[in-house]
Amino acid sequence: MTDAADPRPNVPRGEFGFEHVPETDQSFENALAKARTGERLTVADGVELLTTGTRSDGIDRERKELVLEAADRRREEVVGDEVTFVANLNNNVTTACNTGCLFCNFKDRSEQFRSANDESHGGFTKRPHESREIVRKAVERGVYEVTSVSGLHPAFALDEEHREILESSDRGDLNYRPPEEYDVDPGTYCEQIEAMSVDGVHVHSMTPEEAYHGRRGTDWSYEEVYGRLKEAGLDSVPGTAAEILVDEVRDVICPGKIGTDEWLEAMEAAATVGLDVTSTIMYGHVENEMHRVEHLKRIRELQERTGAITEFVPLSFVHQNTPLHEEGMVEAGATTDEDELLIAVSRLFLDNIDHVQSSWVKYGDEQGLKMLSCGADDFMGTILSEEITKRAGGEFGEVRSFDEYVEMIDAIGRVPVERSTDYRQRRRIDPDDGPHGPELGPKADGTPLVDPDWLAETVGETSSADD
Repeated sequence: MTDAADPRPNVPRGEFGFEHVPETDQSFENALAKARTGERLTVADGVELLTTGTRSDGIDRERKELVLEAADRRREEVVGDEVTFVANLNNNVTTACNTGCLFCNFKDRSEQFRSANDESHGGFTKRPHESREIVRKAVERGVYEVTSVSGLHPAFALDEEHREILESSDRGDLNYRPPEEYDVDPGTYCEQIEAMSVDGVHVHSMTPEEAYHGRRGTDWSYEEVYGRLKEAGLDSVPGTAAEILVDEVRDVICPGKIGTDEWLEAMEAAATVGLDVTSTIMYGHVENEMHRVEHLKRIRELQERTGAITEFVPLSFVHQNTPLHEEGMVEAGATTDEDELLIAVSRLFLDNIDHVQSSWVKYGDEQGLKMLSCGADDFMGTILSEEITKRAGGEFGEVRSFDEYVEMIDAIGRVPVERSTDYRQRRRIDPDDGPHGPELGPKADGTPLVDPDWLAETVGETSSADD
């Protein structure tokens, strides 16, 4: 280890008896040379770049900078100097869930939501008409994307036909209870999607895990499920619930979730019925660098089969209020060096995905901007309520105005660009021509999106408690 190395270990190695370990026959120098020339990287190459060499412990800062430089050059070759962002709203329908993922503090145990249980909790469930009103108000202000990722409420069914199947089943393993047992009926997935599909807004929802919940107890394919959701108004699918696409890691952090193969099957099905998808990785917990690059390989292969992935979103694990931390399985999340290398290697390894996102919700403004020189080119969206990271202990807020975006992006010498969810519509913004607001939405006219009174009302509604 040199004086320039990060003395902290990247992740716990060997603690969980993993079969996959970060060891390769490749060298860092060879991997870097391939990255610089644009040759397709192997898993071994990716591991060497993420670790700045597996033959020594820790991260060598000088080598790290060489990886970041290669990634930044690749970013410029692929997308130029534009930094994109979107006018969006988060409308998560319910926190009720009993899947038991150890990395999550978003959910509230679903038993607490039953009418027969008078135990108090801080969770919420929204009825379809409540979701519609929240989205309607946001669209009136200029928002054109609504993102909805929710807990797996036992009363959720895909549609009325699915509810009939669940009601008539005598299986005890379906995680289903009728809505009459709850104070608030969330409706069906299709009803919620239809409710949020207001005035041409883009509905980005239904992760593979939610799609699995929406087909339980049936022999329906994922194509059938996503086809019905598309008819209800679904426009694209978030690639969350991926976490790490290696089953030995999933067995530790989310044993109740679908496995790697089923996640990939669901995403491919969404693409088959004509839906765009995004892709993610959640890193910095129990996994090691080999797991991370195996995950990238599976994402790259999925894109080769579908061509439907619009962006890749690295999500750095926020550990503070999660069971993984509370039970002593992890002491902290990823280091800053690891964050920067993950962004950079994602850009270099995913040679068939144009856009890599920097999450200011995860990294904060200063580090989020730094990621834009490590290979990232997208800077998320206005959000207007971010409940998942906040519940896990995130400290970087839940709203961002267009003026803030333009000022920050211009300050680092890049070009601010408003985009649509699918990146097919883009608008370059002149920093001197303010104030700035969205123009790509069905009711967007350039008016600034955020004002204090409206923000307080809207964020309050999207975070309402179950009643």
